[in-house]
Amino acid sequence: MSFSPETATPMGELANLLLRTNEGLSMAERELIATHVSYLNDCFYCQQSHGAIAVCYLDGNTDLVEQIKKDYAHADVSDKLKALLSIAGSVQKGGKFVTTEQIEAAKELGATDKDIHDTVLIAAAFCMFNRYVDGLASNTPTDLSSYPLRARQIAEKGYGNHIFSNQQPVPEKEKI
Repeated sequence: MSFSPETATPMGELANLLLRTNEGLSMAERELIATHVSYLNDCFYCQQSHGAIAVCYLDGNTDLVEQIKKDYAHADVSDKLKALLSIAGSVQKGGKFVTTEQIEAAKELGATDKDIHDTVLIAAAFCMFNRYVDGLASNTPTDLSSYPLRARQIAEKGYGNHIFSNQQPVPEKEKI
């Protein structure tokens, strides 16, 4: 994203609109949907970064984030979120994979039209974000210890160019 600030800005704005609100779905639920779709797309960077952001909202519950990625059906989350993750997984395959039965099941479990809309849009956007990161063979951190620091900054300040134009936090053990 630092390569192209003119596209990074609107992409950051889209991420903020989709992920930085508690209207309907919580910010944690939104990040879990993004993480799950990124896992299905095998986008290492996005599943690690958005998983770490979800952990910030979930008081450090990394086990839940891992379970959402790999086996959400048995995760300790609401049945409504499980139904929405099912829809997100169908969107990841292609929009036409979402079934009427999935939508009806989500609604029966308390999902609103806005919850379903936001789930579909988050899943679709993350297919784009994942392909953007991986399609450009972006140089992303492989050291998992760097993700919580960036996640905390995003959880506090939101998405946008500031995370690329400002110096990133350095772990205590690496400071000189």
